[in-house]
Amino acid sequence: MTTQLPSPASPLKIGTRGSPLALAQAHETRDRLMRAFSLPDEAFEIVVIKTTGDNRAMIDADRPLKEIGNKGLFTKEIEDAMIEGRIDIAVHSMKDMPTEQPPGLMLDCYLPREDTRDAFVSVTADGLHGLPEGAVVGSSSLRRRAQILNRFPHLKVVEFRGNVQTRMKKLNDGVAQATFLAMAGLNRLGMADVARAAIAPEDMLPAIAQGAIGIERRSDDLDAAAMLEAIHDGQTGQRLAAERAFLAALDGSCDTPIAGLAELDGNTLRLRGEVLRPDGSERLGADRSAPISDGVALAEAMAQDLLDEAGPGFFEWREG
Repeated sequence: MTTQLPSPASPLKIGTRGSPLALAQAHETRDRLMRAFSLPDEAFEIVVIKTTGDNRAMIDADRPLKEIGNKGLFTKEIEDAMIEGRIDIAVHSMKDMPTEQPPGLMLDCYLPREDTRDAFVSVTADGLHGLPEGAVVGSSSLRRRAQILNRFPHLKVVEFRGNVQTRMKKLNDGVAQATFLAMAGLNRLGMADVARAAIAPEDMLPAIAQGAIGIERRSDDLDAAAMLEAIHDGQTGQRLAAERAFLAALDGSCDTPIAGLAELDGNTLRLRGEVLRPDGSERLGADRSAPISDGVALAEAMAQDLLDEAGPGFFEWREG
């Protein structure tokens, strides 16, 4: 079957959020497709879609993500546009993606993964271990907040949202002494120098799928499927399959602080994962390896073992 390629007269419409990072990811996707099929940039149209998570008032007010809508916060409006045919593919930060896609949509293309680590950002300190007793750090991430409270209980954590520029202004204004971003995002924006240091996974295990870009399409769009197959990175797909299976088995929402990182060494996949209470009072973790082909089964078994270890009381703080 011949793939119908886009053209300036009939461009492929790429849906994305409008943040600088989201646009950088959309342009990377477009550029890879251009090179793979020798197409001009006019054969693509980048369509910016505002999502619930982009509400400026909520960001400025440092509203917790959980209060606004959890998973799907940065994806629902984009997915609606694809289902309605207003866009052809959608570019997402994979750590924002729910573990299940809406009916009719498919996620089976990942670009080569960037740095998975979190970035330590501060105007006064060089790293987490250098912060004094009682220092205030800011984060809107349930995972990062719980990890800090668990590993660095002498620090105080406050709600903190916004893009790089907004966060740097808050730091300069003294709202907090440090905050955290993803190294991958800073690298893609050409702003790696904003980070004082990259945080080792032993101090802060990253979010599931951190550093990965996923490209979603309609399940019945075979032309898009053929194009995306040409730029898909298989190793990133293998790593994310394990990480997302771990997340799905534990809790696919944003209600629970969960971290996980899969790494490949030859034919072996190593998976580190943890689940924490939001106040950092308890952390359950595991570190296991298996053949890559058994990555999903390893992740599901590891998640089940952590759930068994946690017991029903571990999640008593959750609503509903």
